[in-house]
Parts: sequence; structure tokens; C-alpha cells
Amino acid sequence: MVLDLLVIGLIITLYPLPIMAFVLVVSAPGGLWKGLAFILAWLGCLVAVIAVVLLLTGGQPPPPRSPPSTAGLAVRLAIGIGLVAYAEHRRRRRPAAGDAAPDAEGSGSADEPRALSRVDRVSAWSAAGIAVLLQPWGMVGAAAATVLEANLSDSATYLALFGFCILASSTLLAMELFMVFAPGRAALALTGMRSWLSDHKDPAIVLACLVLGLWLVGRSLYDLTR
Repeated sequence: MVLDLLVIGLIITLYPLPIMAFVLVVSAPGGLWKGLAFILAWLGCLVAVIAVVLLLTGGQPPPPRSPPSTAGLAVRLAIGIGLVAYAEHRRRRRPAAGDAAPDAEGSGSADEPRALSRVDRVSAWSAAGIAVLLQPWGMVGAAAATVLEANLSDSATYLALFGFCILASSTLLAMELFMVFAPGRAALALTGMRSWLSDHKDPAIVLACLVLGLWLVGRSLYDLTR
């Protein structure tokens, strides 16, 4: 469980769309408070999903080969296949080089989500809503299926779950702290990073979904057949 949560958390924290949105949020007037609202909503979603799973299992993992255990593995397998299929779909729909140029401000391709183009004008409450909207729910669902194996009678489980939530939020937390302690340098660095991500978000999304999808498929098939 710990290794799976580590991989899932790492992919979530590097997923480009939330990062791009968060850069716009913290760069806007009052951005620190809006960024804090974004992070709290983001963390709240992760904690809520984990809490629901633990309530359903009672904090005890289902016995191996039992219907709940098999169902959890089947869900992870389905999510993995879905991520691989989405990665291939996203790869195929990418425009060929030179077919789509960035706009006049270099903000990226024309299909960039509208939420990202207007997020710099939102309130703190709206920033929180965007965090929920841009949560990679398929990946969070894979984490939820993994948490089925959590055993709350083992103190290390609490550390693993806490570590997952922090890891999955670490990029956002690092950017928020950067803006707190070095706002001038952070504004320049984050603007440059957001511009780079706008130009490279499609291959980044494809790579993230493909890596996690193949990991989930491989791990689920191994656990189902052993």
C-alpha cells in the first residue's frame, strides 16, 4: 500500500493543470489567501476521500481474495486501463508541430481549460472550487482503492496516509511558501514555469497518465493472479 500511495501521490503532485491554475491564483491580487484556500480545498478532498474509505472498512483491510478485496483490485485495474486509454487519446489528438501556435501572450494552446484563463480574477471561495474541479479524480480514486488495504491498528498506517496527503500537495505547498518568503523571485519563477507548462502540458499529461496507468494495471494484475 505504501509504495502504491507513494507513486500515486507523486503523479498527482506533478500533474500540470492544477499547478498552472495555482500559479495564476497566487499571482493575482490577494493571491496568498486565495492560494491558501486552494490548498485547503485540495487537501480537504484528499482527506475526505480517505476518511470515507476508512469509515466503510472500519480501518481494517478486507481479507485477501474476499469480494471487497477483489473489487478494490478490479477498480484499480479499471482506473489504470482508463488512464492508459486517456493517455493514448490525448496523444492522438495533439496537434502536429506548427499546427497550433501559442496565442499572442504565449499562454498556451487554444484548448486550454477556460478555468485556467480566468482563474486570476476569482475570489478565495472560487479558488477553492477550482481546486476541487481540477483535482485529478481518477488518480484520487486509485488512491481510495489503495486505502482499502489500510490497517489503522498499525501506527505506520497513519504516517503513510499523512505522507500521501502531503506528497500529493507538496508542489502547491512549495509554491505557496515560495510566495510567502520571496514574493518577487517567486512571481518571476512561477510565471516562467506556468508558461513552460502551457507549452508542454499535453506531453506531461500523457506521460503522467501513462506511467500511473501502467503501474496500476501491472500491480493490480499481479495482486489478482498471485
